[in-house]
Amino acid sequence: MMSGTPRVFVGATAFLIAGMTSPTDLRAVTAVINGFPGVQVVAADQLTGLVTVTTEQPVNRTDVTAAIVQAGYTVLA
Repeated sequence: MMSGTPRVFVGATAFLIAGMTSPTDLRAVTAVINGFPGVQVVAADQLTGLVTVTTEQPVNRTDVTAAIVQAGYTVLA
């Protein structure tokens, strides 16, 4: 996580993820993030690795990052 990035967020935030090289990877990452309570929208771009997450209640960024890593991907930012 970048210095100054809030740990808990509400609204929209972005993750930069390495390793999403196929549509299957994209679906896997999206499913992991959508599994968090309060997540409304996950917009993911396989080519850039940018994943935008929108929430309606507080979500811990560290927990989301850990879930993505556990699924086998690297969170760059």
